[in-house]
Amino acid sequence: MTFTDDTASHLTLDPVQRTLDRFPYQLNPHVEQARAHLTSWVRDTGLVLREQARARFDHADFGWFASMVYPTADAAHAELMADWFAWLFLVDDQLDDGADGRSPQHLAEVMAAMRRVLAADDFGAADAARRDVPRAVSSLADLWRRTAPDATARWRRLFVRHLEQCLTTAATWEAGNRLSGTVPDEATYIEKRRHTGAIYVCMDFIDVVERIDMPDEVYDSAPFRTALDAACNVVCWTNDIYSLDKERALGEVHNLAYIVGHHYGLDRDAAVDRVCRAIDAETDLYLAAEAQLRRTFPGRAAVLEPYLAGMRSWMRGNVDWSSRTKRYQPAQTTTERAPQEYLEATLLGSQG
Repeated sequence: MTFTDDTASHLTLDPVQRTLDRFPYQLNPHVEQARAHLTSWVRDTGLVLREQARARFDHADFGWFASMVYPTADAAHAELMADWFAWLFLVDDQLDDGADGRSPQHLAEVMAAMRRVLAADDFGAADAARRDVPRAVSSLADLWRRTAPDATARWRRLFVRHLEQCLTTAATWEAGNRLSGTVPDEATYIEKRRHTGAIYVCMDFIDVVERIDMPDEVYDSAPFRTALDAACNVVCWTNDIYSLDKERALGEVHNLAYIVGHHYGLDRDAAVDRVCRAIDAETDLYLAAEAQLRRTFPGRAAVLEPYLAGMRSWMRGNVDWSSRTKRYQPAQTTTERAPQEYLEATLLGSQG
């Protein structure tokens, strides 16, 4: 195992822990296969090569994370989800901690290359083998060629929009705040967080692993949007609670607990308590919207129930992973205090 059980033992998280009582613990039976595959995939794609990068990556245990939040995925999809998680987190680290995240022109070029992959008629098959593009682009092509062909055109459009919103919001809004020293207001942060956290992207994967296609009639309805946003908020805010100490050690301001403390004059514990109670209330909102969805669309149970189960698994599995992964332990080592030690220079840059 690469996670620890006492990572967040210093926190008082009773409202967050209530999630453990509301939703059942589940673990995908293919977890070890997903872990082994992921180790090979990040090496073969060149996403993780250096020793320091490998150590940090292994501590996160993304194979276990994917197996917690997609407990019903078959073996191939369990591997695919683990690979997507690795890609999303590694790119996020580059945007947050690397020089690339502070170079708008270079990022625009990388984003354009990613868009070409997502729009390609071959779903990225040709780009997956290219050596003249950043590894984040070639590995995205590999992911897309394994994901898109079996998905509907509607799902592909939705997913591409969500992924672009995730990457551009992180690359422009967050980066701009860091450069200007801006602490965003609470309402703006909450709306942007669902994009920077890639949680809409991850919820889209429920359709993939369950082999369903949520009709627009349901997806665009008020109760579905309420349920989806509430579930996404629970996941993102829970993540902020567990990552708070580490992010503050690195000077990061994009964290809900820090933001409410900053704007309302609260100390750390009071801010954490406020966010925990908001998580509890948001979970109540989700459950009410879930009940309304069942009443509103009784004839859509075949697609609705798997998606609802998927959102529940995300809320529960995210608590299990966030509370145990070493990724969110406060910075203690030179490796964590010097991002250049764990970032791969070729991820968003030239492979050479």
